[in-house]
Amino acid sequence: MSTTFPPGFLWGGATAANQVEGAYAEGGKGLSIQDVMPNGIMTPRTAEPTPDNLKLEAIDFYHRYAQDIELFAEMGFSVYRFSIAWSRIFPNGDDAEPNEEGLAFYDRVLDELERHGIEPLITMSHYETPLAIAEKYDGWVSREVIGLFERYARVLFERYGHRVKYWLTFNEINSVLHAPFMSGGINTPKDRLSATDLYQAIHHELVASASATRIAHEIDPDIKVGCMVLGMPIYPLTPDPADVLAAMGADHSNLMFSDVHTRGRYPGYALRFFRENGIELQITDEDRSLLAEHTVDFVSFSYYMSVCETADPSKKVAGRGNILGGVPNPYLPASEWGWQIDPVGLRLILNQFWDRWGKPLFIVENGLGAKDQLVESADAVDGFTVLDDYRIDYLNAHLVQVAEAVADGVEVLGYTTWGPIDLVSASTAELSKRYGFIYVDRDDDGTGTLARYRKKSFDWYREVIATGGASLRQG
Repeated sequence: MSTTFPPGFLWGGATAANQVEGAYAEGGKGLSIQDVMPNGIMTPRTAEPTPDNLKLEAIDFYHRYAQDIELFAEMGFSVYRFSIAWSRIFPNGDDAEPNEEGLAFYDRVLDELERHGIEPLITMSHYETPLAIAEKYDGWVSREVIGLFERYARVLFERYGHRVKYWLTFNEINSVLHAPFMSGGINTPKDRLSATDLYQAIHHELVASASATRIAHEIDPDIKVGCMVLGMPIYPLTPDPADVLAAMGADHSNLMFSDVHTRGRYPGYALRFFRENGIELQITDEDRSLLAEHTVDFVSFSYYMSVCETADPSKKVAGRGNILGGVPNPYLPASEWGWQIDPVGLRLILNQFWDRWGKPLFIVENGLGAKDQLVESADAVDGFTVLDDYRIDYLNAHLVQVAEAVADGVEVLGYTTWGPIDLVSASTAELSKRYGFIYVDRDDDGTGTLARYRKKSFDWYREVIATGGASLRQG
């Protein structure tokens, strides 16, 4: 088939404030949980920021945003997904007034995007809860944080709502099951966190998301608010019905979040899980009304890999590098970090989500982390480049499957790669796990000039956008 994408399809890239901005103590910003996470997702936090935390300076987008956005525009981006650092707006999360310096910074970013005709897509909370909220309230375990988020949301919508059509509330909200501190700002160590407290925190986030959607639509009915989940097909390891049931159960644990976001209520399988595991949630009538009346306008998701599931304990070998666990698939290759590469899985999950929720879909993260080698090149604009054909092959294969899903009848709003420029990895806190079309001269030891260089994939993606996907290779 020919790779065709709908008129108005949005092409671009995605980043998170804590992985690109740096300037962790500038412009009135307070500390976020990321400022005490120097080693990635699953390692203990530190008491205070430490010099080995690459996120403190990251790639210095805070001072170089104009240069970077100009490079995005050169590729032809029609959309750029970025996050607002909550602690730039409310340094402690519960401050009496928002921080004007922080608000003004994002005004400048939006000015630059408008100058280049790039549509913003903003994530309100992308793994960067203010540290004070984690320490004072135990993050989302406390119902009080709903009100703090509502106030934060209102400030953002009132300040930027006339300029920003597309918003996401929480990044990969289902990841809180496996990384409660990073995803939910929950300060209680995971091994001491009760299931009731964990799911109460999840409930509070879901209510806050619905409330933010309500506020956005009150301020401007044309604003579109979406949820964002970590999308990952889960296949049964064998045709054994017990494996099929195990895969269904694992899938339900992720689908529950968007079931609530889109349908406005907890599904029966979730209620059964709560009953059978002694989980008693405090759910008010107001909560139920908010969830039911203020569902999301669209569903967005990240897609990097698929996994298998089995009921056989002897075959439960965890896949390497995957936050959501799962059993490796013997039929799929893997990246350098152990993430299994499954382009067809993207078509499958697009169809699954569309059939299940009937909401427009937005692929807001997809990319390949790899160890790139910068080489001299007389043909390169910058004198240096990266010959990243492996990244081109990966993205090409996935975009072909997106086109297949569009042909299947799935409504897809757009596609933003993760990340269009090299950034600090959330899972490993490394710079050497590179995703970008743009190489950033910085190493894991913190050395480097921070100079930017166009990779081979830069020109490839520019051609894909310019041709509306017609330049993608088939097969």
